[in-house]
Amino acid sequence: MILTVTANPSQDRTVALDGPLERGAVHRVASVISQAGGKGVNISRACAAAGVPTEAVVPAPPEDPFVLELRAAGVKVRPVAVSVPPRVNLTITEPDGTTTKLNSPGPEASPALLDALSEAVRRRAARATWIVLAGSLPPGAPAAWYADLVADLAASPARVAVDTSDAPLAALVAGLGRAAPALMKPNAEELASFTGTDAGLLEDDPEAAAKAARTLVDAGVGTVLATLGGRGAVLVDRTGAWHATPPPTTVVSTVGAGDSSLFGHLLGDLQQQSPSSRLALAVAYGSAAAGLPGTTIPLPTQVRPDLVTVRSLSTTLGG
Repeated sequence: MILTVTANPSQDRTVALDGPLERGAVHRVASVISQAGGKGVNISRACAAAGVPTEAVVPAPPEDPFVLELRAAGVKVRPVAVSVPPRVNLTITEPDGTTTKLNSPGPEASPALLDALSEAVRRRAARATWIVLAGSLPPGAPAAWYADLVADLAASPARVAVDTSDAPLAALVAGLGRAAPALMKPNAEELASFTGTDAGLLEDDPEAAAKAARTLVDAGVGTVLATLGGRGAVLVDRTGAWHATPPPTTVVSTVGAGDSSLFGHLLGDLQQQSPSSRLALAVAYGSAAAGLPGTTIPLPTQVRPDLVTVRSLSTTLGG
C-alpha cells in the first residue's frame, strides 16, 4: 500500500487558452477543468487508476467536495478535520504547452493540526510499503516538518519518499545526517538549489544532474529520481546512474507530470523491476501526463515505457 501525505492540498483549476497568453489582454478560454490535487493526492489518484492500494492523508473537512471527489475516483481518503476547504491553485495553459501557475498559500496550519497529521501517518505506517510526503507546506508549518516526520518514521518498516521544494527541501537536506528518506524526487531547479549548480545546466546535461544527485546518495538517501523536463530524468542509487529520454510528446499541460513520474518509479519498485526499468516507467508516466489536460492522471494503457530510451551514466559513488 502507498500512503500519501499532502499537507497543503489544492483544488486545481486549469484554464486552457486558444492562443498565447498576453499580459493585459482579453483572452478566449477553450476549456476549464477543476480537479482535486496536490502532489500526494495526485500520486494516490495514479494508484487508484493503476489498481494499487492507497490511502491519502489530507487536512480537509470530511464531507468537503474535495474529499468526495477523491472517494468517487476510488481513492481511500483519511481526512484530518479542519474548518476550511483546501486552497485553490490556478493553472493557465497555452496551445504550445507553456504553463503558467498561480498557487495560493493555503490556510494557516496550527500546531494541533500538524500534530494530528503526523499522528495519522504514524498510525498507518505499519500497513504501508511506501509513505510519500509531497508538496509544499501550509503557512504556519515549520520548514523542518517533513525532515522531522522522516526521522519519526525511521523505525517504520515502510520506506519514505519525499518530493518538496524551497525551505522544506533545504531543511530536509540539512537534516540528512539525522534521517534520510529512501527516495527523493527533485527537479533540476530544486537539485540546483542546494548543490550550487545552474538549473539550466542540470536540465541540459544528464551527467551533471546525476553528479548533483549523487551528493544526496552520498549523504544517505537511498535513490534520487531527478526529473529534467523535456530531457527526461536521471536515476541515481548506490549501484549506478541512468538517464532516460522520453518519447516525442505533444505537451498539453506539465502540471502533475512530476507526480506521475514519481508514481511510475514507485510502481516499478512494487513490481520489483530493475533501476533502469523503474526509470523508464517513471519517464513514461511523466510524458503521458504531460500530454493530458490539467492534472489528469494517465491510465496504465496510456503509458509506454517501451518507447523510452535508457542509458547508463558514468557517475560513480563519491564521484
